[in-house]
Amino acid sequence: MIKHVLLVFLVIHATLAKSESASKKWLTLNGRRPSVIARGGFSGLFPESSDFANQMALATSLSDVAVLCNLQLTKDGVGICQGDIRLDNTTNIAMVFEKGSKTRKVNGQDITGWFAMDFTADQLLANVSLVQNIFSRPSAFDAMLPISTVDDVRSSNPPAFWLNVQYDAFYTENKQSVTNYIQKATRLQGVNYISSPEIGFLKKIKGLVSKAKTKLVFVFLDKNATEPTTKQTYGSILGNLATIKAFASGIVVPKDYIWPVNAANYLEAPTSLVNDAHKLGLEVYASGFANDFTTSYNYSYDPSAEYLQFIDNSQFSVDGLITDFPPTASEAVACFAQYTDIKPTKEQALIISHNGASGVYAGSTDLAYQQAVEDGANIIDCSVQMSKDGVAFCLDSVDVTRDTTAAASFMSLSTTIPEIQESAGIFSFDLSWSDIQTLQPQLTSPFENNGGLPRNPANKSKGKFLTLAEFLELAKVKAVTGILINIEHVLGLQNAAYLASQKGLDIVSAVDTAFGNATFGKQSTQKVLIQSDDTSVLSKFKNVPAYTRVLYLKDEISDAPRTPVEEIKKYADAVTLPRFSIVPTVNGFTTGTTKVVNEMQAANISVYVSVLRNEFITLPFDYFSDPTIEIATYTSGIGVDGIITEYPATASRYLRNPCSSNSMPDSSYSIIPAEAGSLLKTVPEETQPPASSPTPALDVADVVDPPLPAVTKPASPPPSSPPPATSPHSNALQNIASVGLSLAAIMAFPLLSLMCN
Repeated sequence: MIKHVLLVFLVIHATLAKSESASKKWLTLNGRRPSVIARGGFSGLFPESSDFANQMALATSLSDVAVLCNLQLTKDGVGICQGDIRLDNTTNIAMVFEKGSKTRKVNGQDITGWFAMDFTADQLLANVSLVQNIFSRPSAFDAMLPISTVDDVRSSNPPAFWLNVQYDAFYTENKQSVTNYIQKATRLQGVNYISSPEIGFLKKIKGLVSKAKTKLVFVFLDKNATEPTTKQTYGSILGNLATIKAFASGIVVPKDYIWPVNAANYLEAPTSLVNDAHKLGLEVYASGFANDFTTSYNYSYDPSAEYLQFIDNSQFSVDGLITDFPPTASEAVACFAQYTDIKPTKEQALIISHNGASGVYAGSTDLAYQQAVEDGANIIDCSVQMSKDGVAFCLDSVDVTRDTTAAASFMSLSTTIPEIQESAGIFSFDLSWSDIQTLQPQLTSPFENNGGLPRNPANKSKGKFLTLAEFLELAKVKAVTGILINIEHVLGLQNAAYLASQKGLDIVSAVDTAFGNATFGKQSTQKVLIQSDDTSVLSKFKNVPAYTRVLYLKDEISDAPRTPVEEIKKYADAVTLPRFSIVPTVNGFTTGTTKVVNEMQAANISVYVSVLRNEFITLPFDYFSDPTIEIATYTSGIGVDGIITEYPATASRYLRNPCSSNSMPDSSYSIIPAEAGSLLKTVPEETQPPASSPTPALDVADVVDPPLPAVTKPASPPPSSPPPATSPHSNALQNIASVGLSLAAIMAFPLLSLMCN
């Protein structure tokens, strides 16, 4: 099955392969585009230097990609490719040779583990298998693939081959000669790059390889680490780059040598390293790139943004990128660098914000909306809530505890309202607009507590909340393509109905009035989308043909039969679907694509997918921990009509780039949508995750809701008995009357800050 996956990528890239664009002017040493170096092949997906990793790197990367092998020597002098000198970190050797552990001195330090030099090649190749040693990566391929020799990697015919020698001094001390091995390898196989962090080795090898065929590259390690030959720190060697030119043509440096990151995890000004090295005639290769590593907040969890920082700025470009995810580096080099935006076409999917650019600023604030516009959102959105005094404003949830500082000032108003949510909260309709204006916004992350991925702390409390009228005015001033107004119930219970029957607040009329005052119903320049998960709300807007009504189908579905689809057409022109209603997953792998999009579009119902985020932990492995691949899959691959995202900049970069249309005239690369389910098929059947319970198909009962109740002002004083239950909702949970601040609610309240969508 892996051959089928590889073939798909190879055919497409071979079709597109052309010479590099002559119009691009790079700030590299030689003026050519930066190289992409695949560390251990595609080691971000498969075990390092495995056959799968090497083949996948070649199939998904630029046509001139270099494959890097970290050299280790076996007892009988055979070269194998392993990143760690201790094989127990990347293989199952500890289970196979339980008594094979030894303690050896490596560069002056005692290291305990299983070393390649203690086993023959036959012992390792016949008995030991590779494993992933980074927990965010798939373990499904563990103990499935053998260790690769240098010959194995070379036999995959990479366009360029890079051999990294990390421990020459260690092997020399143990009576093994890396130099002799290198001489044989370069003579029989050809090696384009040889790198090492040891000056003595590079000086020794310099006269033994062809300068015209093989580049020698000095590798900088941590600035405080000691270089074995000179006994100087790498930081001190950095201060005298001219000495390196005597034995190497280039240097490899960790990313922060070029773009330092401060203690708060933000970028500082770049160093002069690249320009200084270029003046001396030294190429510079940046290392340490991986899509599933946490990086500076400046990149907003978008790995392409990080690559572009190193190759597409006005000051310099590195000459190469050493990465565990070569497809993402390739798309940055071939597609995103040095290309200005192309004008979006009518056929392209809409970019719809989710509470503005809520991955960058606190959601539903003026700054989040302004950022969304700057980042290329076509449609900005407002989830409408109501204050106690009838002011309509934008906020993701009727419970203000998660996205504001309400808990600090209005704890006494915390209550439990089962009609809205099961847990205690402070609700917008219990606060006046003047109260709400005193609150500070809070930028939260749905992954902050379980994945350690907070969002942009510097912006945590910036911005202010907007009334619906202010939001509409901002949309007009910014001349966005359109707006989406979201009116929804909460946890299966009707928010609009509760406001009408229990609080005397008419959210639908408030929206209608704001539209009237802003003249949105009388213009056709800007799109107006009215979204709700309640058909009774959408029915209120059926007499305004200029509005596009969007039904939000929150629950995952596996199919959309004709009858419920026809029912949807009575109320809506479009639907918003969760991602997994389109591409279901199991244990991090996509399992295929449902027919729901085709079924909706066949009935002339547009489809928007929600919610897309950049953080790698939300992405199935099929997307290579790259949000761009997910966007490509839903837009270019499946053909949705719009994507709802918290990071509009990532979507805009892809959709307004020629690579998204497969029509780039001078491209040697294309961003290929994932073929859902194909990666899972490469996993042996016996180790595949168990199938998940079948997701139900859409039913008419999931679509139609009862009419909204009439707006009634609450009695004064409030009744002591529980409020009457609202009309049943199509997805309603059983109502349990419970009002007031109970001891359980107080105890549960500290957990509210952990809530996420």
